[in-house]
Amino acid sequence: MKAAILAVGSELLGTDRLDTNSLRLTGLLARHGVELRRKAVIGDSEEEIAGELRALLPRVDLILVTGGLGPTADDVTREAVAAALGRRLHPDAAVLADLERRFQSLGWRMPEVNRRQAQVVDGAEVLPNARGTAPGMRLERNGCTLFLFPGVPTELEGLMETALEPWLAARSGGVARETAVLKIAGLPESVVEERIAPAYDEFGREAITILANVGEIRLQATAEGPEPERRARLQAMVSRLAELAGDAVYTTREEDTLESVVGDLLRAAGTTLTAAESCTGGLLAQRITGVAGSSDYFLGGAVTYSNELKTKLVGVPAGLIAEHGAVSEPVARAMAEGVRRALKSDWGVGITGIAGPGGGTPEKPVGTVHIAVAGPRDGEVEHRKLRLPGDRDRVRRFSAQIALEMLRRRLLAAAEPA
Repeated sequence: MKAAILAVGSELLGTDRLDTNSLRLTGLLARHGVELRRKAVIGDSEEEIAGELRALLPRVDLILVTGGLGPTADDVTREAVAAALGRRLHPDAAVLADLERRFQSLGWRMPEVNRRQAQVVDGAEVLPNARGTAPGMRLERNGCTLFLFPGVPTELEGLMETALEPWLAARSGGVARETAVLKIAGLPESVVEERIAPAYDEFGREAITILANVGEIRLQATAEGPEPERRARLQAMVSRLAELAGDAVYTTREEDTLESVVGDLLRAAGTTLTAAESCTGGLLAQRITGVAGSSDYFLGGAVTYSNELKTKLVGVPAGLIAEHGAVSEPVARAMAEGVRRALKSDWGVGITGIAGPGGGTPEKPVGTVHIAVAGPRDGEVEHRKLRLPGDRDRVRRFSAQIALEMLRRRLLAAAEPA
């Protein structure tokens, strides 16, 4: 089955509103083995919507349209679909009665404009919308099925569950597509590619996708077919990719983040963490505390942006800063040990660097970052120097990511039997 998604709404063509509905629909289509051929965003123009639909009808088996089913003058999806199919609109008494009941239950009189929502394209099956006033519709035309959904995300999700997913399940014939993920931190995309290359020959290049982000690589493995074979193939791919990528894989669960994995390791060990941050400005602490339950292991931190506060808050000797500079290995080490001692935690992290765009020198260019992780025993400090490309935001995000990955590896090593 080949499908297309059409998102309607002039607001989606601007900079303030993202089309997240297409992502929800794409995931559902993928689970049922539907091949998505096209996505399009169209403004509130009856002519543009109808033109797009006419072009799609002979090319795909399924068209999913979101948005434009509201009561206002710019909600023209109903009219556009009717024009594209050469059909008329008619008032549906049952839909109108349901709309009136909804407003009465709220103690309001239904505005006259809401009568537009009771207009149904000839031949359409009305899809009740328990979460809103705009009902969906399902139509057939020359072997192509169209679903019309409201654009409000919660309403769309409700109709996906009650109307679209059962329809897809009845036609997938037990054939579906499933994806697993492996997340890798701290390695360049090219290094990951080189490591996993043997898996391409074993499972097919099209079954494995590499997606790069700042300081993180996502490996996606995809398998199709009936469930027993699909699951077995997917598990085989995940096992092989994990073997090839090695200990750089920090999780094979979609819901995990690097900070949540680090938190689980800290909690399992019964240990605590603090952080002294300069160039990241508290970004590491923000990520850690974004995980529910992080108070079990994260005591707090200090944003020691100035040299004076590096000394006053976490005890970095002023002479050390004067001799080596604030952005240096000795200072990063002193920050990590200093915050651990000052705040009485088991582990401490220190980050100092030049995020830019100014402040760099030939000896210490923009993107120079020093990260240190101090362990439970005095003097047990690991350091790493980075030269990071990109703008200020990228340098800061990459630094926090590498700090977490360093900490993850230290915690894993500490958990190994002596």
